[in-house]
Amino acid sequence: MTKLTFLNARLVDPDRDEVVTGGLVVEDGRITRHLPRDAPRLTSGRVIDCGLKYLAPGIVDLGVKVCEPGDRHKESYRSAGLAAAAGGVTTMITRPDTDPAIDSPEALEFVARRAAEAAPVNVLPMAALTKGRAGREMTEIGFLMDAGAVAFTDCDRVVTDTKVLARALSYARGLGALVVGHPQDPGLSRGAAVTSGKFASLRGLPGVSPMAERMGLDRDIALIEMTNARYHADQITCARALPALARAKANGLDITAGTSIHHLTLNALDVADYRTFFKLKPPLRDEQDRLAVAEAVASGLIDVISSMHTPQDEESKRLPFEEAASGAVALEAFLPAAMRLYHAGLVDLPTLWRAMARNPADRLGLAAGRLSLGAPADLVLFDPDAPFLMDRATLRSKSRNTPFDGARMQGRVLATYVAGAQVFEAD
Repeated sequence: MTKLTFLNARLVDPDRDEVVTGGLVVEDGRITRHLPRDAPRLTSGRVIDCGLKYLAPGIVDLGVKVCEPGDRHKESYRSAGLAAAAGGVTTMITRPDTDPAIDSPEALEFVARRAAEAAPVNVLPMAALTKGRAGREMTEIGFLMDAGAVAFTDCDRVVTDTKVLARALSYARGLGALVVGHPQDPGLSRGAAVTSGKFASLRGLPGVSPMAERMGLDRDIALIEMTNARYHADQITCARALPALARAKANGLDITAGTSIHHLTLNALDVADYRTFFKLKPPLRDEQDRLAVAEAVASGLIDVISSMHTPQDEESKRLPFEEAASGAVALEAFLPAAMRLYHAGLVDLPTLWRAMARNPADRLGLAAGRLSLGAPADLVLFDPDAPFLMDRATLRSKSRNTPFDGARMQGRVLATYVAGAQVFEAD
């Protein structure tokens, strides 16, 4: 592989918690050397002058839905991979909530082969925790790990039988497997479209209290304490769940937590015009919850930010708000949306990249998400200040259900590299 040198870059280093001007040398797909700001221009290999733009580890996106098998018209591995590359995402951790669910080694091998053939970025699959995501019988966790599963989750289908979940957690603990849960009380949240409160009542929409998330998290924490399992909460979105998370971490439980970029940058008032692109699961929260969750990211209490990319076709979204499908695409909007937090002074760049790259990589035992010597040269070059108008018609995803359509954004991906190979360049 040709030697690649980046010069005159502002390096966002989540390990050193700093942004410094300098450069990198990449050989055989890995970072082999750090260069000082005044490094002489090298003559061997390809040299890229970054023009004082920002160079950071590629995003490791934990929780991407690709709709193969079953709903390939919504999103394929090719379209998702192109969208990821354009959004600075170099590793997609995919969800098993497909049709049928990815709950067997054969299904896992199918999606791994499709991803390797079609996607220009790294793709690592999660597998279902229970067969058919039905919550009755756990999957063959050991065989699925051998086939390449990096974690186990039933996604937004909460396992209501605590005995089944306890057994699955115990079995996963024995194998060192990571279980990803969706903290939510399914009874309280059934049929809800928005977060409960005065605004929901005025709009005539069925709501769910944020306490449903707190109750779901409390239950899962009790089972983690009982089984000593490795656990990751996929989305913490409200202030009332944060004290329970802090106590669990203080008590030494092997727990991490994530949140979505939508819950960090949007709030419940955004559904005012019944725009179904803003219908998410869990629903968007009040502004005080959004700010509390952003503060938890800044402090490190919440470890991971994900896109929670969920493609839905026009037929699923062009319905009354209560009946429309939940979810939004976010692979291409991830980085510019994250820049909203940066420009608002809520989270600095090294902290953002710990949450978007290093922490998810560490949780899954990956070498990605850092600029250290020997790390994979999965990189994103971006301009955090470049303004643009988000137009969903230009998105590379097959489904274009983004709540940011028509929004003024700031922050653009200029180029993306996977193992030193360029997989995206802005026009």
